[in-house]
Amino acid sequence: MTGKKQKLELTWIGKEERPRLEPRILLEDQELSYHAGHRVTEADLFDNRLIFGDNLLALKALEQEFTGKVKCVFIDPPYNTGSAFTHYDDGVEHSIWLSLMRDRLEIIRRLLAEDGSLWITIDDNECHYLKVLCDEVFGRKSFISNIIWQKRTSRENRAAIGSSHDHLLLYSKVGSLDWKNYRNLLPSNESGFSNPDDDPAGPWRSIPFSAQGWRPNQMYKIKTPTGLLLDPPKERCWGATEEVFNRYLSEGRVYFPNNGNGRPRIKTYAGEEKGLVPNSIFLAAEAGDNQAAKKEILALFPDDEAFSTPKPEKLLHLILSIATNPGDLVLDSFAGSGTTGAVAHKMGRRWIMVELGEHCHTHIIPRLKKVIDGEDQGGISKAVNWQGGGGFRYYRLAPSLLETDRWGNWVINQSYNAAMLAEALCKLEGFRYAPSDSVYWQHGHSTEQDFIYVTTASLTHEQLQELSDEVGEGRSLLVLCTAFRGRGDYANLTVKKIPRQVLSRCEWGHDDYSLKVENLPAAPPPPPSLPLEEAEKSGKRRPRQASLFGEEAS
Repeated sequence: MTGKKQKLELTWIGKEERPRLEPRILLEDQELSYHAGHRVTEADLFDNRLIFGDNLLALKALEQEFTGKVKCVFIDPPYNTGSAFTHYDDGVEHSIWLSLMRDRLEIIRRLLAEDGSLWITIDDNECHYLKVLCDEVFGRKSFISNIIWQKRTSRENRAAIGSSHDHLLLYSKVGSLDWKNYRNLLPSNESGFSNPDDDPAGPWRSIPFSAQGWRPNQMYKIKTPTGLLLDPPKERCWGATEEVFNRYLSEGRVYFPNNGNGRPRIKTYAGEEKGLVPNSIFLAAEAGDNQAAKKEILALFPDDEAFSTPKPEKLLHLILSIATNPGDLVLDSFAGSGTTGAVAHKMGRRWIMVELGEHCHTHIIPRLKKVIDGEDQGGISKAVNWQGGGGFRYYRLAPSLLETDRWGNWVINQSYNAAMLAEALCKLEGFRYAPSDSVYWQHGHSTEQDFIYVTTASLTHEQLQELSDEVGEGRSLLVLCTAFRGRGDYANLTVKKIPRQVLSRCEWGHDDYSLKVENLPAAPPPPPSLPLEEAEKSGKRRPRQASLFGEEAS
């Protein structure tokens, strides 16, 4: 033992293998984008985004623009349960499921604002592995809570133990102690106020004046109106110091039940409570359940059983009430039936959703149109007085920048026009795409003095020299072209050929990193083994089977 603390990590087969993701550009399809015909309120939000495509590539596409800007991420990934869902091929082999989740979580962490939060729904099958994985990606100090959501109120009589809950893993970069300064309190229940002692300040309700534990300055005797001297309850102390108690007493806030003989309680008057701290159990009564969610979907799409485990709008309403404020940005990269976007829209939050399945077109878009037109009065609509308004933009992921020609050479994808090529290469090189209306060679910039120019032309020495002269002193320009013939050193130019410049950067032509079984790598063949009798004769042991975590099974 060296005395040094060892970092404990979750290991699994293939953990070291990481995809080299291509940062795709997003192409808007205006025919599928949708906006209300007029403003309903001044708070209407129109620049929401629905992205059709692989969610890992979509997260990578968002990274440059939205790093550090997302206030809340909610994801409901396939649970890896072994059952086949309509829209997700669930039951992905355990170690591959962890790799797929790790790759997404790492980008999500970069997208999150410092005071933002990540909420992941998951069941018992992978929850505890996912918790350790999130600890590794975010750091254990970023863990806030494992919230229990009551997804079912009826009993499952066929099971050994009926499954009534899912988990909600909650993380924030700032950690639990600081995130409580950013999360919102929940509205207090205004019921339960009364005025049994005719308090002139009005109706009130009370809480016990005691606290768990033992603090020397909170251990003293309190005299009741009837003359009794009371000590704190066993294994507890009073709720504050004697000085604070006397102040409460002078303000008339202390109530002694049992005709003045009981232990003191502190009054809170109607309208004074700032709110309630969220609990780590979300009961179906406040957060809805799977049955309520199915009814919501059927109300929108009658006779459609496409989604077996949708999430109820009340659950998302509760999460977004805690984690966000109006105008904040919400991201869901496993959009499913589109509940996150629908609820965020009704609550006045900006949103981004990503979905690869065709139900993006058959379910999500029609659902959002009903929300925008004010026709969706189910879910939380009445609770938030939703009247419609706003809109969203529909995007597809652009095809891969490079493709192979008939001779197997990598070339620029023929579907790319000049603007798409410039935007794609800006993203690859870390420049912000911002083409100038007046300066032809300014396609983007990384700073106020550093620019990029993209062209499919072959540039001559004279053209490069002219560019260098125009750029001038104090500025720099990265030139990406298909070929060039230069005869000198241009102090303010860096000239590189495409596609050679980017060939080794990414996995070109890889369009689908989803959790579909057909996309998974083939399992390695089992090692050859000898029959038991021959193995005993030869003194060789049969090889032990490798476990999911890359170690030999015992």
